[in-house]
Amino acid sequence: MALESSKLGTVYPEFVDEIDGDRAKAYAAATNDDNPAYTSGKYAPPVFAVVPAWRALLGVVGDIVPPEAVMMTVHGEQDMHFAKPLLPGSTLRTSGEPFSIRVASSGTRFTIRIRSVDDATSDPIVEQYITMFIRGMNDGEAAGPDKPDHTLADEARADKIGEFSVHVDDDQTFRYRDASGDEMPIHVDNDSAKQVGLPGIIAHGLCTMAMTSQAVLRLAADSDPSRLRRLAVRFAKNVFPGNDVVTSVYKGAAVTTLSKGAAPGAFPFEAHSAGELVISNGLAEVDT
Repeated sequence: MALESSKLGTVYPEFVDEIDGDRAKAYAAATNDDNPAYTSGKYAPPVFAVVPAWRALLGVVGDIVPPEAVMMTVHGEQDMHFAKPLLPGSTLRTSGEPFSIRVASSGTRFTIRIRSVDDATSDPIVEQYITMFIRGMNDGEAAGPDKPDHTLADEARADKIGEFSVHVDDDQTFRYRDASGDEMPIHVDNDSAKQVGLPGIIAHGLCTMAMTSQAVLRLAADSDPSRLRRLAVRFAKNVFPGNDVVTSVYKGAAVTTLSKGAAPGAFPFEAHSAGELVISNGLAEVDT
């Protein structure tokens, strides 16, 4: 069993969605984020960009990933490039594109590129690279370009600027499900989680990512989401309700983003929970 590489580069039909202000506020609350930029309704949280991307993402996955492989598929990485902040009340047109395939002995990494533009002006808003890992799928060959790199170099840990902790509440996964629309049963049903080998329900990876974004914005951007140009993570291990997510942020060199062409500051980061590394290879790019 292998993924069909002939469709790489195909741009799928667009979906149109408004950034609903109330839902953006609910998303912030569901990730325990009290940033006034969100509670005031001025901006939507950066990771909220996944909400208008759902239909485009599912369209690509449903067409490329065989049905029998869906239950073996996990979210491996998320990489968001922001040309502009997310504004409640604005309308986005979002399209998906199968981007690349990488095959290893343990499975296949399938990266999908999702692009959202302003419906009125066609200006780019956010571009996302979403990498899925399909366990046990080791047939086929690599195809497509390399996705943008966000590897955390060991030397980056030498210049730590701080850390920030967010607690994962017992009802966190239920609140995040309602705000995000991600209804995977392993996040809200213990029996479903145990059927796939988990000890119980786990936090959504994107909820954890949103929690790490709080650390980056507080420590590197004066809590101003409009300065964020990139946010990328690798989901290393599961996070369980009742624990804290502790994000360590480091100072890196200036870099050039795909979305803006400027040279913002780079802030590598990683997160631990219950003594385990749960977010690795984190990278934020922030206008300084």
